[in-house]
Amino acid sequence: MARVVHFELTADDVHRAVAFYRDVFGWQVSTWGGPDEYWLTQTGEGPGIDGAIMARAHGQPTIITVEVGEPIEVMVTRIRRHGGDQLGEPSLIPGVGWHVYVRDCEGTVIGLLEPMPTG
Repeated sequence: MARVVHFELTADDVHRAVAFYRDVFGWQVSTWGGPDEYWLTQTGEGPGIDGAIMARAHGQPTIITVEVGEPIEVMVTRIRRHGGDQLGEPSLIPGVGWHVYVRDCEGTVIGLLEPMPTG
């Protein structure tokens, strides 16, 4: 079963959104440090998921990322077979795994994550 492991909140003004979530919910927010403006969020201790705040690029306010147990290419083929599509090329997130955005059959953007092998 594929599990939601990450969320992304998109914003027109990323700095304003970072301040909002930090001040309203007490989330710890820190910059990713990469070439794109991407702010990691820690939403608390214990069960739950953490996420990020980024610029609105896909026209959708929230994006979930699903960890998949199969190669990205296999999942993209399955998504296309069921009426979805791939958005861009998969990219390697060092130390994390392969990531790609897809669109489901209703046009909703979802991130897929094929984690790095452990061991």
